[in-house]
Amino acid sequence: MRAIPEGLAAKLASGVTTLCRCWIVERRDGVLLGFTDHDADVTIEGVRCEAASGLEAGALETTTGLRVDTQTVSGALRSEAITETDIERGLYDGAGVTAWVVDWQAPEDRIVLSRGRIGEIRRSGASFEAEVVGLSEQLNKPIGRVYVRTCHLRLGEARCGIDLSDPRYHGTGLVVGMPERAIFLAVGIEAFEPGWFDGGTLTWSAGANAGGSATVRRHRKVGAVTEIELWLTAPVPIASGDAFVIEAGCDKTFGVCRAKFDNALNFRGFPHMPGDDWAAGYPQEGGSHDGGSLFRS
Repeated sequence: MRAIPEGLAAKLASGVTTLCRCWIVERRDGVLLGFTDHDADVTIEGVRCEAASGLEAGALETTTGLRVDTQTVSGALRSEAITETDIERGLYDGAGVTAWVVDWQAPEDRIVLSRGRIGEIRRSGASFEAEVVGLSEQLNKPIGRVYVRTCHLRLGEARCGIDLSDPRYHGTGLVVGMPERAIFLAVGIEAFEPGWFDGGTLTWSAGANAGGSATVRRHRKVGAVTEIELWLTAPVPIASGDAFVIEAGCDKTFGVCRAKFDNALNFRGFPHMPGDDWAAGYPQEGGSHDGGSLFRS
């Protein structure tokens, strides 16, 4: 049972209330932002909840048991705190959200309504709608190993064993040209073979996108410079002089793990497992259904 503070309980019992809703959002970069549907700012837990921020909450669906609680929060991009660039950079992906019911005349009389994290964010022009999912959503994540041919580890994590700070696996570059919005020319990483950074991570260290990251789609040489193509366009147009750090990519296959990283002992996939086509096959002359090994070294 939820404990309601005495002051708030008394006001609720009186039938005359001065309640509003407040939300405190903790972004991925640790920044705390506050919003309220009241017409004046309200400060709780040391965070100023901004009024007239264009933030509104939909119905809150709560359930017993382990089902995931959900709520939608919609608004307009008219608050200086919520910008299109920050949404595009992913700073709100998975951000923590605490929803409060607060007496705006006496903010010390308040109660936590729900806690959750931002899931899907949908954009439409100058407005947005964010799904807030309950903490039980974490129980939907798979735990343990997955029986697939490819490796399930993230390149560079402890079990992988590859140190991405090693100069062999990362480089620093500088943008010198922009053929297209998601494609740019760079200098500083010419020593790496074409394709070395395919599927890798690029993090902007200077420029309008500083702090943001993107996945590399293609890395190749164009004359004396290097061409980098990203899977998604940058939130803010890339400009000459922007600096970045780029890390090697891995397609999670055993062949790349062995040949590119010499890390076969730490591979966490099952490259020799038969596929669906083999399992559904039938014996035929000249076929390989002889009970022998399917793997050829």
